Amino acid sequence: MAEQSIIAIFIASILSQNVIFARFLGICPYLGVSRSLSTAFGMSAAVLFVMTLSSAITYPIYALVLKPYDMEYLQTLSFILVIASLVQLVEIVMKKATPSLYSALGIFLPLITTNCAILGIAILNINEKLSYAQALVFTVGSAVGFGLALVIFAGIRENLGVRHVPKVLQGAPIGLITAGILAMAFMGFAGLGQ
Repeated sequence: MAEQSIIAIFIASILSQNVIFARFLGICPYLGVSRSLSTAFGMSAAVLFVMTLSSAITYPIYALVLKPYDMEYLQTLSFILVIASLVQLVEIVMKKATPSLYSALGIFLPLITTNCAILGIAILNINEKLSYAQALVFTVGSAVGFGLALVIFAGIRENLGVRHVPKVLQGAPIGLITAGILAMAFMGFAGLGQ
């Protein structure tokens, strides 16, 4: 991925390397917050903010502090501390600016701290040996891809709420079937950006 252009990295991170469908990261908020479009948009914005800022901060921490001083073993711990701090900031701002969205997101907002998609992207930036600019583009694309998957799924789930679904498939079963079909649809982008 390191030799790809910025545009190819951005498009691939949204579609063919989608954080949910190709890397299977961030499944918990994907299934938990996708009951309505408004909460899906709110969670997407929060993840975009936290994921982008955390990568912008963790990459230099790794490159300028951890690697030069042979402290790579502290990577996960230091990355989680950065992510947790950013989530606290998002919570404070969201509670003041949009209390209704803050209430709608409920427990899923503090769970962004443990969202494996955010930590996973920060670690992938290092493991893929991306430059700082490529890492930021990959991160933004991954966050947009997360949001796209979440909003599409929420729209489908809202639509399923007003449709006749057999009783045996109502709730989680139809949600998981829908998620599987969406994952297969995104697999159609597999050769794109390579």
